[in-house]
Amino acid sequence: MPNLWTRIFTGWHGQFVDTDSFGNRYYQERRARAGARRRRWVIYNGAAEASKVPPEWHAWLHYTIAEPPQISGVPPRDWHKPHQPNLTGTDEAYRPPGHLLAGGRRDKATGDYEPWTPN
Repeated sequence: MPNLWTRIFTGWHGQFVDTDSFGNRYYQERRARAGARRRRWVIYNGAAEASKVPPEWHAWLHYTIAEPPQISGVPPRDWHKPHQPNLTGTDEAYRPPGHLLAGGRRDKATGDYEPWTPN
């Protein structure tokens, strides 16, 4: 939920552009300021977490592409994976073998490891 100032600013100056698959809402200024580009921003659906912005919308927010993703019509490639937010700090975070929260055990080394010992 955006704070009060964000809601007031969006109501006064914001022009709704579109919503992404996560429910995030994207806005831009109705009119550009003299000598500047129109500001663009996102109002998150839920907690404000920047990794919840899909790559195509990130490109639009940062002026990498001029038009919003649905209008620009950039087709997804077959190698594109569905967007996944940053899971660091959650129960779904990646934990490599040997990590304390993943059991603390890992496979034995294959024999190519030689520990260094000082002379």
